[in-house]
Amino acid sequence: MTTTPLTVLVAGATGSVGRLVVAESLAQGHTTRALVRDADRARRLLPAETELVVGDVTRTDTLTDAVAGVDAIVLTLGSDGASNSSPETVDYAGVRNILAALDGHAPRIALMTAIGVTSRSPVYDHLLDWKRRSERLVRASGLPYTIVRPGWFDMNGPDERRLVFLQGDTRRTGTAADGVIARAQIAQVLAQALTAPQAVRRTFELVAESGTPDQDLDALFAALTEDSPGALDAAGDEANMPLDQEPTRVRDDLEAVRRA
Repeated sequence: MTTTPLTVLVAGATGSVGRLVVAESLAQGHTTRALVRDADRARRLLPAETELVVGDVTRTDTLTDAVAGVDAIVLTLGSDGASNSSPETVDYAGVRNILAALDGHAPRIALMTAIGVTSRSPVYDHLLDWKRRSERLVRASGLPYTIVRPGWFDMNGPDERRLVFLQGDTRRTGTAADGVIARAQIAQVLAQALTAPQAVRRTFELVAESGTPDQDLDALFAALTEDSPGALDAAGDEANMPLDQEPTRVRDDLEAVRRA
């Protein structure tokens, strides 16, 4: 597929998936910018042609240079358990802060969350609930987006390379039985979603099953059901997170992103 080169920002660029997204974006011919906290560490981890911008997703005031002039943003944020890194401050508020920093600019968004995100599981400091709230922010923003919910990373066998896109988030055991996927394939899907018209306003679970790798992702995107305009949750999701029961700060964030 031939596409016009973009300027792509990757947030979470030094993470295990983010690094692969950077490489995939560069391979597709895009100018690729990495948002990093430590430039020296990032230079050791990322290809030399990567543009580095120092910033912190927990601080909106550090993000202006990172988002300036970008055509697309890939969000692969994940908290690491440090004192200033929690599902709320990074997985959720990191997305909120990047959206706020856009200040009216309207790039394409590709957000990575997780399979089982609608399970309402209390594990890992309610990680999945905060990831689901980040999805809601992206949908409420009105920006063109694709939301990818990958299965368990790199637990697929050598013969499990055929991509499968699912919807409705019905696989919610919290184990690898829900589905597995290679990190490199997650990166491929996130990067290609940025230029596929068929991927706009789609949310899906991403797993790999027995078979060879797929070449025509456009057909997989096109087979998906679009999220309903104005809806906070994805097509087919269980309605088990009532907005009126959400924390006041979360409802305020949704109103702010809608007004932006």
